[in-house]
Amino acid sequence: MSSESQIIKTVQKVMPAVVSIVVSKKAEDVERDLRREDPKHLQPGAKIPKENIDPRGFVQVGGGSGSIVEKKGVILTNKHVINEPFATYSVITAEGIEFPAKILARDPVDDIAILKINPGRKNLPTVTLGNSDEVRLGESVLAFGNALGIFKSTVSRGIVSGLGRAIEAKENPEGRAQEMRGLIQTDAAINPGNSGGPLTDIKGNVIGINAAVISGAQNIGFAIPIKAAERDLADVKKYGKIKRPLLGIRYITLTPNTKETLHLPVDYGALVTKENPMSIAVAAGGPADKAGIKEQDIILEWNKTPVTKEKTIHDFLEDAKVGEVVQVKVLRGKSQFNTTITLTERR
Repeated sequence: MSSESQIIKTVQKVMPAVVSIVVSKKAEDVERDLRREDPKHLQPGAKIPKENIDPRGFVQVGGGSGSIVEKKGVILTNKHVINEPFATYSVITAEGIEFPAKILARDPVDDIAILKINPGRKNLPTVTLGNSDEVRLGESVLAFGNALGIFKSTVSRGIVSGLGRAIEAKENPEGRAQEMRGLIQTDAAINPGNSGGPLTDIKGNVIGINAAVISGAQNIGFAIPIKAAERDLADVKKYGKIKRPLLGIRYITLTPNTKETLHLPVDYGALVTKENPMSIAVAAGGPADKAGIKEQDIILEWNKTPVTKEKTIHDFLEDAKVGEVVQVKVLRGKSQFNTTITLTERR
């Protein structure tokens, strides 16, 4: 089979299971938000144009994409797609049928969310989840979604441009930056609105969830490896929620540059420190606090593996479970010691 024929076959296989997600709010709530965001009161009587208000009195304020992973309507998407307060969510299938959507879970760490629609007796088409651990640099990939919130059923082709990428992403220019690690980088076009859609290999197996782009760059997009979503789906099935482990510290990962800048004795590890003067370095009563970790400690090893820029605390937590007991080596001043930390559930 030619490459072009394989792509066409894959698109025909995947596209029926790709959905658009619509985020709506009451018109009066949107108008109130507009006035609140207008400190100089330039638009004291801000009104939503009537043509933008649906028969229920709602206005679309956002959207994204998703993929159906279970025939009875379980859908994977990004957490930032469904993060609008006091909003309602609906899903439009590739057939153009709209369903109200319920949020089953939001991952407290990764940009992943799980929705549920009720298709009645109908079995919906689903995607096939692949193995993101086997993704290879340079392999062909396809990105699916609702590009720009306008162009439904969009697909773009590219390659895997990088693996294990780490970036800081914001939902909007005023938002707080969130570190995202372990990402798949691709040059397949990912635009606003594609967020939450699947990134597949050439045979249509989902290897990632489209999540972010670099503003001002060309052909640099990122997807969250599907293994993180599989973990979340398994948790929801077993516990009815996503269970992620909590360590209870703020930290910066040390490098040779930070060692020199901060005049530290080591150039690796995680320095326990405040994010700003108003924050805390160690959560009171949290796992790290109970294990005796203090501000300015440097966690050197996690279960005898060094903590480095390539393998951070965040990375260790990605593979850890709630209730797991981990051994850490800590540097405090000039002294080193070992202690154990029992990870609790992040709330």
